[in-house]
Amino acid sequence: MRRVVIAVCLAVAAAACGGSDDVGDVGLLPEITPDELQTLIADTDRPLVLNVWASWCIPCRSEAPLLRTAHEQFGDEVRFVGLDVRDNQSDARAFLNEFDLAGFEHYFDQSGAAQGSLGAGGVPLTLFYRADGSLFELHFGVIDERTLALNLDEIGR
Repeated sequence: MRRVVIAVCLAVAAAACGGSDDVGDVGLLPEITPDELQTLIADTDRPLVLNVWASWCIPCRSEAPLLRTAHEQFGDEVRFVGLDVRDNQSDARAFLNEFDLAGFEHYFDQSGAAQGSLGAGGVPLTLFYRADGSLFELHFGVIDERTLALNLDEIGR
């Protein structure tokens, strides 16, 4: 567990020191219904981190680089999914491009109905699921390196 915390911290520090100017343009995010989101969670074949965000959410901006780095490190072992809520496609795409988050799945939930099916509201919100689709942890607010690393360990990374 300590190794994961150290690895995430080092990776975040390295990512902060250098940026990528070659960010691909993100296309329209696929819309997702509450039923489709629940199916996505239930049908996962590996642990899942579901991050609920919005482009207008200032705290979401601070955790975006951490999630990108975690995906780069653990994306082969853990499925990372973003759910953009109560937003518009143009701003969502700009956010993903700005933080180079096109590397993992993102879905669009303009009405907030899919988020409502999770039983929790607000942004940012990060949910950790085990490979069998069972919820392990629901984290309200900005996630930090330590919390992310501990939960990744717990869900079976």
